[in-house]
Amino acid sequence: MTTPASEKYDVKRDRRELYGASARDFTIVDVPPMTYLAVDGHGDPNTAPEYADAVEALFGVAYTLKFRSKRELGRDFAVGPLEGLWRADDPSTFVTREKDAWSWTMLIAQPDWIDEAMVTAAVAAVRAKGDRPALDRMRLLELREGRSAQILHVGSYDDESPTLARLHHEWMPQHGLTFNGDHHEIYLSDAHRTAPEKLRTILRQPVRPV
Repeated sequence: MTTPASEKYDVKRDRRELYGASARDFTIVDVPPMTYLAVDGHGDPNTAPEYADAVEALFGVAYTLKFRSKRELGRDFAVGPLEGLWRADDPSTFVTREKDAWSWTMLIAQPDWIDEAMVTAAVAAVRAKGDRPALDRMRLLELREGRSAQILHVGSYDDESPTLARLHHEWMPQHGLTFNGDHHEIYLSDAHRTAPEKLRTILRQPVRPV
């Protein structure tokens, strides 16, 4: 989707079908190729220092890109929400919440005019203010998820288990579908400012026919 240069790009508005999931039941969406700032890591997001470092680095670079794009290109955009790809050798660890077994790629969606050179310059600008280890792992990632099932989860992250169990063991088998990519979460709420029971998170799973 191309946004006119005179308009402020907002991924949640311009990709409403992807960021406006229903909490009633799983729905199928066709996710087009999208570009993200990305940082990879491993371990429990509540305790792994590299997770907090990755999130801070992502937002630092994302806001630097936003301000430079507006100043140098005349194109403004809203910084998107934090997102995450989650993977494990055993997918059941997402239901059992064995977080030490998880690997992750934390993401922030970027408009289509952001390129590698702009990211490199933004990383250098953020590093000049104080080095963060995650900046060395920062990359621009094109993600091609395609057909995916998603639902809006309202509540604590640790209360996702029943919904994920239903997706994996009931909904997907009933619809003749299986896994076709990493578990994807989109964090619509600020976890530092929102009560756990009110957190809004989109749970997405790329799927394919069995």
